[in-house]
Amino acid sequence: MKIVIVGAGFTGTQLASHLIQEGHEISLIESNEETARHASNRLDCLVINDIGSNISALEEAGVPAADALICVSESDEVNMIICSMGSSMQKTKKLLKIARVRNTGYKKIIGIDSFIHPDIEAARAVLASLSHGASGNIVTFPGTSYELASVHIKEGSHFDGFSLIDFHSFIRDEGLIALIERGKDCFLPAGSTELCAGDLIYIMARRENMSHVFNLAGRTTETVLKRIGIVGGGQLGSLIAEALLDAHNKFKKSIKGLSSLGHQLLIIEQDYNICKELATRFPKAIVLNEDITDEDFVAEERLGDLDLIITATPNQELNIVTAVYLKSHGVRRAIATVSTPGYKTIALQLGVDVAIPVKTVVVDSILSHLAGTNIRGMQSLGDGSFEIVEVEIEDGSPAINKPVTDFKLSLGGLVMLVNRGEISFIPQGDYVFSAKDKIIIMAKSGGEVELEKFFAAQKNSK
Repeated sequence: MKIVIVGAGFTGTQLASHLIQEGHEISLIESNEETARHASNRLDCLVINDIGSNISALEEAGVPAADALICVSESDEVNMIICSMGSSMQKTKKLLKIARVRNTGYKKIIGIDSFIHPDIEAARAVLASLSHGASGNIVTFPGTSYELASVHIKEGSHFDGFSLIDFHSFIRDEGLIALIERGKDCFLPAGSTELCAGDLIYIMARRENMSHVFNLAGRTTETVLKRIGIVGGGQLGSLIAEALLDAHNKFKKSIKGLSSLGHQLLIIEQDYNICKELATRFPKAIVLNEDITDEDFVAEERLGDLDLIITATPNQELNIVTAVYLKSHGVRRAIATVSTPGYKTIALQLGVDVAIPVKTVVVDSILSHLAGTNIRGMQSLGDGSFEIVEVEIEDGSPAINKPVTDFKLSLGGLVMLVNRGEISFIPQGDYVFSAKDKIIIMAKSGGEVELEKFFAAQKNSK
């Protein structure tokens, strides 16, 4: 595919890097000279230092012949305008147009195929982690009873020092350790792999067995999240608050195990005008117009008695420091929203229970829209070197009637879950691929082209 990306910040460069690795032809437009130079030095693609709304820049980037136009500049309005301009520049074929917008009020505009709302996706990730007591990042798979959870192994726990060969002697029912982060390394496990304290493991299991998994990793008590604090009353904090307080909220209803929880909610926001709006909008919540860095305020309001703190300000460093600080004062669980995977790693190493990298969420959502017709979704894990890919096996696929042992990716991959009709299961060695099966795969980043070739219908199939 020929793809034009407007905006060479973290999101734009991560998208470009991933798509170049997949073999796509990428052009990147960036108005800031230094940012454009940095992107040009890092990426093997055309980088144009110009304003994205400049017709000549769009023409030079190849929009008239492009398959997709992705706008991820810092301005919502500019992103939408450029997408509309792209529509008028191409007459011969359908141009896929994707705009990142932070204002959730923008729902659908003629000429734009997809809006990507970072705060909505981040809020959904926060809520998913609450369904298991904020013990780790949780990935849910609609239509199945399985989830993928990340959990740190504590020293002296059942998981500390045992081989994966013995895994099923510990886990009730089906389960699978799909990925391990150990220091700076991130890798797919083998049967001989031994776990050790400090490892961050990603484990697939049925939802009802996740508490048992967390206990084996060293969490000895179940945390009931009744008294919750949100630091930051902006758009992200408001979306989370709305979901926690509204029983009919669409995010809350989509996450199993969350809708039945009752919450006492405290919102802390430094801006007085925002606080007035929050108090009107959420009469059941306690809204405090305070500076979270004020130690006297923390003591006076007894914030250490909270079961959970969610830090959702625009300042990721403040979010991490606040989460760690309040945990040192007795808060039982902490979720911090950050920008990038690097800050997620720092947050987890400092003791934050869950870290949500917002920009990575945006990249994953855009990649899902660009994937082949049989790829239903993608989500990056670890340091971004691995991803979860949801694939549907099409009629005429070369995978049909082949055993799972024939599935091999040059960069590495693992079939984690199969959803066949109303049945979901972790496949064993005798599993044979069938048409219409929905497959969840852990794959090294850059393997989407191979996945599409293996699971998509062959063009000459009848």
